[in-house]
Amino acid sequence: MARISDIIEEFIDNLIKDAEGTIEIGRNELAGYFNCAPSQINYVLTTRFTTDRGYYIESRRGGGGYIKISKIDIDKQEYLETVLSKGIGNNLNKESAFRFVDFMFKEDFISERESYIIKAALDDSSLSIVPKSLRDIVRADILKAVLVSALV
Repeated sequence: MARISDIIEEFIDNLIKDAEGTIEIGRNELAGYFNCAPSQINYVLTTRFTTDRGYYIESRRGGGGYIKISKIDIDKQEYLETVLSKGIGNNLNKESAFRFVDFMFKEDFISERESYIIKAALDDSSLSIVPKSLRDIVRADILKAVLVSALV
């Protein structure tokens, strides 16, 4: 069963696709629709609709508050440069690495099969011989190498 965060993300993503790139929604109305706290909506927005995933968010609080979410067109080369220079850094936990891979698949930068292969390479089970204290460093290096290979 999908988690509420996944359901909210998919719902918002479908709204954006239907609106061809930009939507305005009320945080409280969305929370009411999903019968959850507004903080759950905030969590989804701050973790799933980030600039490194190709989104821009404007927020206005108060009585007539709204959230405006825009999908940014991302060029493969631009994404590669941004992620390599700012996004990955020197270490990367598994969840963050998987989010990068999911984004690349979602944007058709890589195929579904490639996403499974990359995730397998980045998974803790594949890095079991590497000491836990070094896994996030190795994972970041692997993802950088894969990005360069897959997106160039």
